Amino acid sequence: MLTLTSVSKSFGGLHVLQDVNLNVPQGSIFGLIGPNGAGKTTVFNLITGLLQPSGGRLVFDGRDLAGAPPHQITRRGIARTFQNIRIFKEMTLLENVVVGCHRHLGYGPLALLLGLPSFRAHERRARERALELLSWVRLDHKAGDRADNLSYGEQRRLELARALATEPRLLLLDEPVAGMNTGEKVDLMGEIENIKARGYTIFMIEHDMRFVMGLCDRIAVLNFGRIIAEGEPHEIRRNPQVIEAYLGREDDDEVQA
Repeated sequence: MLTLTSVSKSFGGLHVLQDVNLNVPQGSIFGLIGPNGAGKTTVFNLITGLLQPSGGRLVFDGRDLAGAPPHQITRRGIARTFQNIRIFKEMTLLENVVVGCHRHLGYGPLALLLGLPSFRAHERRARERALELLSWVRLDHKAGDRADNLSYGEQRRLELARALATEPRLLLLDEPVAGMNTGEKVDLMGEIENIKARGYTIFMIEHDMRFVMGLCDRIAVLNFGRIIAEGEPHEIRRNPQVIEAYLGREDDDEVQA
């Protein structure tokens, strides 16, 4: 579904990414791990059009992403969450998710201003879809609450529901369990597995190794802007380069995940 071929990114003389090759299969959960500063978030910024590559190609569903602005990439079917939660805290949960639905609404400014039937019908469908998505992350019972009344873990789940409201085919999750406690991580793992089962493809960056190893079908490891390993979790867990560069060397050269 998503292929990066010899992708590089430089800022002046600083080479953040060098010849990165990745292939995210459709219907999978794909993980990208690596030390802080390895270039992981830069990969997401390139995919979503916030940055443009210095070299190489990014292809999503057979179409080159180069030069496409973020809103066009969203329309093509890519959605993203961020390391720092970005929700509208003064709005209700339902309103937050409806904002994501507006990409698919078919009325124009005149229908909005005049309150025409087309506007009311589309808004009703958006609210129904928003409630459905909130139920996926077990927040539908709080649909009318203000977002700033949520716990940290609930705000993470709300952001996930809003990303899904854009109807993506590929969902990018940037450190989805950062700041969560153990129970919240377990809950989110189950919800992400359910999202995958509904036909979504997921590409995530995450530092929590237990979470990554327990959830991802394949994992790539980025170190100093280069991919040093890729494989299934059990292969990454035992890869000597990964152990030394990222996970820390164990006496038995094996990571206890």
